[in-house]
Amino acid sequence: MIRNLLKKLTFFFWLAPGFLLWASFPPMGECKDAYLALAPLLWLVRQGDVKKSVVRWFLNGFLFWFATLAWMPAIVKNGGPWPLVVLGWGVLATYCALYFAAFGYLATKVWSWVRTRGYGWRLAALVIAEPVLWAGLEIVRARLFGGFAWNQLGVVAVNMGFGAPAQFGGVFLLSAVVILVNGTLASIAERMLGPFLAARRPSVKFASDDIEGYAAEHAGKETSATPAVPSWMRSVETVLPFLLVFALYKVPDYSRPEATSEAHLRVALVQRNFPCVFTRGPRENPITVYSNLFSHVSLLKPDLIVLPESALCEFGEIGDSRRSDVAFAAWVRSQTGAKGVLAGGGRWTETEAFNSAALYTAEAMQVYDKVHLVPFGEFIPGDKLIPILQKLAPVGSCTPGTLKLLDFPLTSGPNALRLGVAICYEDTDSAQIRKLSEMGAQALVFITNDSWFSHSQETVQHAWQATARAIETGLPVIRVGNSGVTGVVLPEGTARWLHESDGAELVDAQGSMVETVTCPTGSRRQTWYVRLGDAPLFVAFLLLITAMCVLKYYYEYEKRRYLP
Repeated sequence: MIRNLLKKLTFFFWLAPGFLLWASFPPMGECKDAYLALAPLLWLVRQGDVKKSVVRWFLNGFLFWFATLAWMPAIVKNGGPWPLVVLGWGVLATYCALYFAAFGYLATKVWSWVRTRGYGWRLAALVIAEPVLWAGLEIVRARLFGGFAWNQLGVVAVNMGFGAPAQFGGVFLLSAVVILVNGTLASIAERMLGPFLAARRPSVKFASDDIEGYAAEHAGKETSATPAVPSWMRSVETVLPFLLVFALYKVPDYSRPEATSEAHLRVALVQRNFPCVFTRGPRENPITVYSNLFSHVSLLKPDLIVLPESALCEFGEIGDSRRSDVAFAAWVRSQTGAKGVLAGGGRWTETEAFNSAALYTAEAMQVYDKVHLVPFGEFIPGDKLIPILQKLAPVGSCTPGTLKLLDFPLTSGPNALRLGVAICYEDTDSAQIRKLSEMGAQALVFITNDSWFSHSQETVQHAWQATARAIETGLPVIRVGNSGVTGVVLPEGTARWLHESDGAELVDAQGSMVETVTCPTGSRRQTWYVRLGDAPLFVAFLLLITAMCVLKYYYEYEKRRYLP
């Protein structure tokens, strides 16, 4: 009876990594948990049991993703059909958990091969293979099928204040660092538990890829699962990874890229918190609400007013024949004294629909059309080929735009400040934001409408993703959310959010803030991430996968020579 009880308790113990990883992100935000959450599972891959490793990594991945995506049912109260919402929640959690299972499989294969090799191979598996495998799979998840770049491990490091290496390899390099720390803890546990487990293990079962072990076992020879290594050398597994992490944070050329000149932009961020477009019932008069919000803003004489995504939908379409959007922007400028207004809204042509952002000044109107659309939200895959599918998209079938910058005229200094704009989910796409920096963006403006998921943990999770973009590009980030998180992120990753009296991020209440943002305007050295992107990590991932495939083919061929 006691043994059965212990077995059941052991099952729950093996779900602890998924729970701790979930606790690292909002709503709990216990960031330090991420640095030890996966250590038990990384210890498991060192034991060489592929099936057990894959199953437990998948279960923990599903637990993590199902819990961390618990904000998806919030769509139901905004008109989403609950059967489809729950189905989508489960399917997305399962899909993301498959990446956990893939890592468990690949990492176990690596350790099955290195466990009987020289000690240098163990160090390579710990310091190179595990971090590269995890970072590579995160890159694939962020890009494949349109990508789901959400809650990478590196996001935790950024929001702990340890995000500086992102200027070299982006948020994925930070994820590799988190895995390296977890792997080091797993190696310590392996050394401590090794004698106890060896005494209980009756015999050595060689991995299928271990041709030397297979040949010795076939010849009836006695072998050892692990080459004899002096105890002092085993400590290298602990010291070397931490030395590498320390060096990564202390690289001599670690100063932020400096520009030859700067411009100071006084920007007002206004969080209106209008309800979701599908929410029924009485609504506030937007002019009355904005008048109250602008009464505080106008005293500080901002240069630019930033409103959230979909803000113009309360007044009409962008560029419609009635010019109601232009009239509203002119009214905002007259109320605040600002030179420009940037806000999001819908834009329609005779045959196409766009989710757009418009920059209004007295001289002109510039429009950016969203490039990275949300599948099953702003379009249904294949709906351009099968038009009937367009009726299933909640906001209609949108068309992706072209990446471009918006030029905001300055009163002094350079003629214009180049703004890179991202709408909603685009601020999680590090590759797209990197391209904006390559094109010459001098500040990043993110606008989003989180009213779809209001009163849920999605709003803060979303803001956490955007913080890394500032470090990756070395540019300031201006972010305005509707029923979301509003604030400014400095190039080093320090965030100043619009907050409530208790210090929590302002999400469900209306508010505004005015910040002076320093933007580089002269020639400047781009960060290494902007120059190289994800290519170094992804190439290393592909090379590692290729090497594993070649070795597997070679060992399968060699094993046939020992068959009777």
